[in-house]
Amino acid sequence: MSPIIIDYTPFYYTSIVGTPIPTVTIGKFVQIRNGNTLYLVLSPKEFTKYHANIVERFCMDKGIEGSYNAKRDKFTITDQAWQIVGGGKFERDANKKAIKLYDNSMAYGKFDTTGLREMLGAFPEFSGYATIIEG
Repeated sequence: MSPIIIDYTPFYYTSIVGTPIPTVTIGKFVQIRNGNTLYLVLSPKEFTKYHANIVERFCMDKGIEGSYNAKRDKFTITDQAWQIVGGGKFERDANKKAIKLYDNSMAYGKFDTTGLREMLGAFPEFSGYATIIEG
């Protein structure tokens, strides 16, 4: 499995709000799979309120078609090659060098914990971080 992390935190704080990234960030994440590639997409709670908003943003950035359901609480990717695995919440503390992944997504269900700790440890932005996975 080839993992890719997409973190909207720097974009939100530096480009949209125009402030430094806080040492503690809280938000939501989704896991999206396409073949052997697994995307872990993180977004601060102030930028995307719902997991569906994260999926929509990811699709807009990647040029992938999708749409909301009638209640607008779930964004579905049209191309069946893409699968939304699940989602949850995260808390990252840069001072303590720790990231916690927990909870689930009402729209997409529980995230897949398989190999997640090793995956995060392989990314330079989480090098040396303690990874706490609840679930």
